[in-house]
Amino acid sequence: MLDEILSYREMCGKENVQTLQRGMNFRLNPNYSVILMSQRKNASYNNKIYENGLTIEYEGHDIAKTSTRIDPKNIDQSLEYPSGRPTPNGLFVKSIANYKSGKQKPERVKVYEKVISGVWSLKGIFDLVDYKIVEDGKRKVFRFILTHSGLQQLETNQAVSLVPRSRLIPSEVKKAVWKRDGGKCVICGADDELHFDHDLPYSKGGTSITTANVKLLCARHNLQKSDKIE
Repeated sequence: MLDEILSYREMCGKENVQTLQRGMNFRLNPNYSVILMSQRKNASYNNKIYENGLTIEYEGHDIAKTSTRIDPKNIDQSLEYPSGRPTPNGLFVKSIANYKSGKQKPERVKVYEKVISGVWSLKGIFDLVDYKIVEDGKRKVFRFILTHSGLQQLETNQAVSLVPRSRLIPSEVKKAVWKRDGGKCVICGADDELHFDHDLPYSKGGTSITTANVKLLCARHNLQKSDKIE
């Protein structure tokens, strides 16, 4: 479910892996890729959500750290490893090229965002549609463009139910709501199976950009509320 709140272990469990250490995980599942993002001030990469609330710009990955004194943040991001094997950047770029040439549909990407340390939120399923190479002042980096697909989940070879998607809740709003509500459902005090919920649904004129319209609900109360106005 979108805007579901997960621990790191729960997130790994959803993807049937022991660990998720990379930010970019091409075809982690046969039906989709997975990326982990953060907009925190101390984040390793510069990721952002556009003002339309439905587009993500995701920074590609640096070369791996080694025992040498070379700082990866001073080296151009690469399409290939020294062996010639494609990096995650290379796999994403090839997928975009295939999409633009009509060889495939846009790669589906499931996006998880770090809210605070140890707490993650499922932002939804996105289409990988474009990229650009930019100079960040020290080196060249990839910036990948993903647009929200409107799909709720991708568990089988057939995508499940298209549903009108509310505007994505900004990271700073999620962090503020988590702190304000104490990491618990505001109705029953449950601290598991939590979700970020709109008081007034976006489809009915509600907003995602203020904490006043967002609260924490457990799965049971989230489903009970559905999209009804209380």
